[in-house]
This record gives sequence, C-alpha cells and structure tokens, in this order.
Amino acid sequence: MRYCAFACLTLLVVVLPARAQDTLPGFTPSHAEQQRACEAQLADQPQSAPFRRHLKELTDEPHPAGTPANDRVRAYIDSVMGAAGLSTTEYPYDVYMPAPESAYDTEVALVTPVRKPLNRQEFIHDEDRFSAHPDLRPAWNAYSGSGDITREVVYANYGRKKDFERLDSMGVNLDGKIVIARYGGNFRGYKAKYAEEYGAAGLLMYTDPADGGYTDGIPYPEGRYLSESMIQRGSILTPLGGDPLTPNGPSLPVGAKADVDRLDPSEADLPEIPVTPLPHGSATEILERMAGEAVPNGWQGGLPFAYRVTGGPDLTVRLKVDQPKQLTRATNVVGTVRGTEHPNEWIILGSHFDAWTFGATDPNSGTAMLLTLAEALGSLADNGCRPDRSILIAHWDAEEYGILGSTEWVEQLEDSLQAGAVAYLNADGAVSGANFGGAAAPSLKGPLLNAARSVSYPGADDDTTSVYDHLANRTDDGDLLGNLGGGSDHVGFYTYAGVPSGSVGFSGNTPVYHSAYDNFAWYKRFADTSFVYGPALARVDGTLALRLANADVLPYDVPRYAEDLRSHVKSLAETAQAHGMDPSFAPLMKAIDTLDQAAATFVEARDARLADGPLPDAAAVNETLLSLEQAFQYAEGMPFGDQYRSLYASPNPFNGYASWMLPGLRYPIETDAPAATIERWTAVYRDAIETLTERVRTATAQVQGR
Repeated sequence: MRYCAFACLTLLVVVLPARAQDTLPGFTPSHAEQQRACEAQLADQPQSAPFRRHLKELTDEPHPAGTPANDRVRAYIDSVMGAAGLSTTEYPYDVYMPAPESAYDTEVALVTPVRKPLNRQEFIHDEDRFSAHPDLRPAWNAYSGSGDITREVVYANYGRKKDFERLDSMGVNLDGKIVIARYGGNFRGYKAKYAEEYGAAGLLMYTDPADGGYTDGIPYPEGRYLSESMIQRGSILTPLGGDPLTPNGPSLPVGAKADVDRLDPSEADLPEIPVTPLPHGSATEILERMAGEAVPNGWQGGLPFAYRVTGGPDLTVRLKVDQPKQLTRATNVVGTVRGTEHPNEWIILGSHFDAWTFGATDPNSGTAMLLTLAEALGSLADNGCRPDRSILIAHWDAEEYGILGSTEWVEQLEDSLQAGAVAYLNADGAVSGANFGGAAAPSLKGPLLNAARSVSYPGADDDTTSVYDHLANRTDDGDLLGNLGGGSDHVGFYTYAGVPSGSVGFSGNTPVYHSAYDNFAWYKRFADTSFVYGPALARVDGTLALRLANADVLPYDVPRYAEDLRSHVKSLAETAQAHGMDPSFAPLMKAIDTLDQAAATFVEARDARLADGPLPDAAAVNETLLSLEQAFQYAEGMPFGDQYRSLYASPNPFNGYASWMLPGLRYPIETDAPAATIERWTAVYRDAIETLTERVRTATAQVQGR
C-alpha cells in the first residue's frame, strides 16, 4: 500500500510540468518537448527507499572531519556515484585545523562556592541507540584558544555586539572574566570575537531552553525539543571561509607540485581565549549561583530563576581547553555527468559530508538527497537524457570547522568557475521537515520557482498541489525566496567567485542542531518520517539542473536583478535615515530603471527568437549571460574583508549568518562613515549596474543577430 501510494504520487508529478507553464524559458519549442520527456523520466526516479538507505548508511557513526570515520563516509559517497555512472574525482587539501582525536580535551568545573565538574556530553537514552555510541566525545568548539583559567563569570545574553556594548554602558568590567552567553542571535564565532575584544579571559556558550527547549515543547527523547544535556558544537573561526593559513590560494597537499604560500599560525587571526559549549543543565549550575544585579529587559532566558549580570567574587569557574591544531587532510569528492555539447559549462550541486556527530539533518540529509539525485541523473544519461552541459555533484569536506573544503576548491578552480559555472546549488542540511523554501541570487529565483511549479508536493491533501503552490500558500509577503547570507558552502561560490548560487530545501524545527541527537533515530521520528521530502527536493533540484544544462539560452531571471536592486536601495535609504544620514541614491535608481528596461527588452527578444528555432550563435549569447553576475565583482574586496568580492551580497560582518545586500554601501552607513565615503561607494555601485546593463544589451544584440 505504501509503495502504491507513492507510485501514484510520482505519476502525478509527470504531468505537472505541462500544467505549470506552457513554455520553458530559454528553450526552442522542439527542444522544450525533449526536455519535458527527460523531466518525466526524472519524476519517476528519486524514491523514498534509496534516500532512506543512503541517509542511514551515511549517519551510522560519528564522522567529524579528519577522522577515519569521515574517510569511510567519503568512500561510500564515491562508490555510490561511481555505481550510478558518474565519473568521480577527489580533491585533497592539507588544511590547518584542530586535531580531532584530541580537540575535546576540555574541562569545565565550579570551583567556589562548591567544587563540581560540569557535564559536557549528552545523556544516553534507551530510545536512542546512537546516544550510546562508543565514539561519541564531549562537545567542543573548533579553533578555540588553549588555556587553563579559574575566574569570575559575567552573563552576556546572546553575546551580540549590542549585548557587549550594553554591558560596557552599564560599567561591567569584563577584563579577566569568563563570559557565559547563550546561543542564538549571531554566529558563535562573533560571541568569541567580541568577548575577546572586551577583555574576557574565556567564553562558555549554551543553548537556553527559551530557544528550542521545554518552553517550546516536550524535550528529547519523549519529544523533539532541546533537553538538559543537549549541546551545540561548532566552529568559532571568524570569518568562516577557508584555511586560515592560505587566505590567498588553495591549501594544496604538502609536497604538491604547485607552491603553497602558508602563513605561520602566529600570523593568522585566530581566537586566543579558551571557548567551549555546555548543555543548559550544566549552565544552570553557574547561572543559578550568580549574585549580581538583575539582567536588563529582554535578557531573561527560560531557566526557572532570575538571571543576573555578574556572579560576584564568591562564584568562580574553571575553564581548561587544550586544543592543538595541525595540517590535516581534507578531501572533496566530485561526481560528474559530462555534458555532450558544452562540457566545460557546469551546473554544480553540493553539500558537505563531515558532521559534528552523526549529522542526520546537518548535513547528511542533503548528502543523501544528492546521492539519490546522482543515481537518477546517471539513469537518465543511460536512457537518452545525457545533459548538454555538465552536471557536477560535489561533496565537500571539513565545512563544519570553517567552510574549508569548498572554499579551497573554489580558490583552486577559480578561473574555470568564472568562465563556465552556470550555477551552484547548495544542499547543506537540506531535508529536515516539510516546509519548502530557500534563498538565491536574483538570476536563479525565477528558474528555481519554475522548477518548484513542476514538482508535486508530497505532503498535500490535493495530489495536484505543486511545491510552488505549497510555498506560495504559506508566504504572506509575496517574496517567495530570500537572499543568501553566510554559514555554508555557497559563500565561496557566490561572494568570492561570483557564481550565481542558491540554497533550497524542506525545513523543519531542528533543536538537535550539532548535537549527538542529530541522528537517524531523531530524524525518522521528527524530521521526515516517511522519507518523502528528500526525493521531492531531488526532483526540484534535478529539474532546475536539467533546465540549466539543456537550455538553448541560459534561462536566467534577468529582470529580477532590477527588481531586487530597487528593493535593496530603498532599504539602504531607510537604514541611512535611521543613522541620521540623507545620501542621494538617485544615480542608483536611475541606473536601475535603465537596467529594468534593458532586461525586459532582452526577455522579449530571447523569447521571440527562440520561438523561431535554434540560434546560430547561442554560444556567444550564453558566454555573455555567464558574465552577468561578474558585473558585481569588486577585486579589492569589501571594506570589512577582501575575501568578500561581491558588491551584491555578503554575510553580515557583525553576526556572520544574515545576508547583507549591497554590502559595500551598507558598511559605511552602518559604521557612520563620512558622506564622501558613501558617495564614493555609490559611484562604484552605479558603475557596476551600468556594466550589468551593457552586458544585458550585448546579449540582446547577439540574440537578434546584430
């Protein structure tokens, strides 16, 4: 009965493409017919059973980067893609990172008024066999400094910049203190950065029950929510993005033919203070003994006592971290379905495979989805649907320690990516629930939504409801896809190399993030209980990949550039006003209006010309289209980091995760820079938009044969 129900569902998927749209942007009528036939094959391929099997195999044991267990996961990935008919290539790097076999050598204990060691590992539960795995280790934070200190404590709320500024305004002296802060509000590395900048000697982080714990629902293992022993591991490398010793190139293996210019570790900007995470059960032992003044409004968490700012001299805590770091091998594996017509033009789909523990949601739900898709694409290639452009399925190593593997690959292949990368689609932790959504570059938003229109939503009462319908029905503001920020493997592609990127998935509430309970037992009870959303995402991503790979003219959403730029400039004007500024963005709005007109003309010319049949010089048009995103490349980098070279988007430089749009302009506004600085950056953006407009016009002329 279960198989029959799912088979009926996939049959309905086959007919959705024709219902969802009468034409396929970028295709001639005859080629569109062939494309739909291949999409019908794809609709029958990804199934629940292989997705479930891959996820179970991938998450059988803890597999942090640099461990033999992670090597076994990589070997499994390689073997699955090879068996599916993809050619596989491994890309090894020697990266400077914590030695995983000893990085958890950490102790936290109350010293006064009582001596009490504090737990740093999840409890074992009969309901969860994985929780007793012998290779599980106490929690730790990658790139912590080493040290052994016993100090007083100060509570810093979420450890955001504004929280430390508030403590400073209150006259709270952090010099030599141990800060305790709750997870949330920013990337954990910024908590450590700000604590160190304000003079703290160490940092403890914990997840408060107000943020996914018993205030939200029943804790694990009875329910899905945060329990008293659950701990979020994670890196504090700031900013995230590659080997800290090779900021200017790839960390090729020691002994490689190419020279690698590595910094001395003392030259790298690494955290110096000891940092480690705790469960809220252990944090309680500290927080409930604090005796200082009450916390400001909004700082109270969910534990059943009044939170205090300071602990006082009678409360001291010992924090010891011994975390050696060394060059360690990290190896990406990339499978390729080679294109028949344009093999050097790449559609890349990727996810990392290393995990803090088992990684069922993060990252390996995405890994399992990509393996399911790889098998489908291999089958299509054997049955008359090999793509015109190459489709790459990439699996990145050592993302959890600092987005290491993917960044080094981008640096190694930068020239090839800038010349031929059509798109990068990220799948990190992509299947954790039933809600479809995501973020993308402007040029990919339309193609992504069109692909979602072509795939039926597995959780709908009405079997004809598409994934797009599901998204639209639960989105109130009309902006169905967001903008990319930081924190995962798209960063190098999008903000460094200028490759149009996207990240979509089926999400759910995952309070087990980076804990020992992010395992197959939790996943099958609370994430995707029928294992249907992974195959559905494989259809969405696969449909988009095939359309990008087979289109006569790349089906980028060119008009979306003007639409989104106009919105971002208006938002910047509001931010400037909040800072007491009144810069003139009229030159930008004028340039955007011109771009808008040029984009509309291009779409009209493209569609009219393709309706008459193949373009004789489509390669030239596509070469121009591939350069559109590059119009936002700024070689000098952003004022807050030269590794961010996109004028269009970057991670928020003050919290690490959120998206910052038009960052070269936003940074001087947020930092109250002089008007002349803002005027200079306004001119930079006007020039970039005008460059983009000229490239759109060039593509139009090429389509029209002029």
